[in-house]
Amino acid sequence: MNIRHKFGNILTYTDGITFHSKKEERYYQNLLLAQSAGDLLFFLRQVPFHLPGNIRYVVDFGEFWRNGEIRFVDVKGFKTRSYITKKKIVEATYPIKIIEA
Repeated sequence: MNIRHKFGNILTYTDGITFHSKKEERYYQNLLLAQSAGDLLFFLRQVPFHLPGNIRYVVDFGEFWRNGEIRFVDVKGFKTRSYITKKKIVEATYPIKIIEA
């Protein structure tokens, strides 16, 4: 069952998981392939970052690669003002860079 969201994305369901867009679902499928190939050790979905002012930002994926690389990825089709602001705060608060896919 697919449900259209206000930004035009369609909620999809795979492996019992709800994804906010088909793009996010495809990204998930690619992570599964990388994991089965042995390049990706494991990944986490919906990783929360706690920010000043009791604000919470959730990134779509935290990835832990075999080569030691750790990546935090947000799958975006549309960048809202809120997303841009919170991303800047996360990157200023934590020693990470959020990658947009």
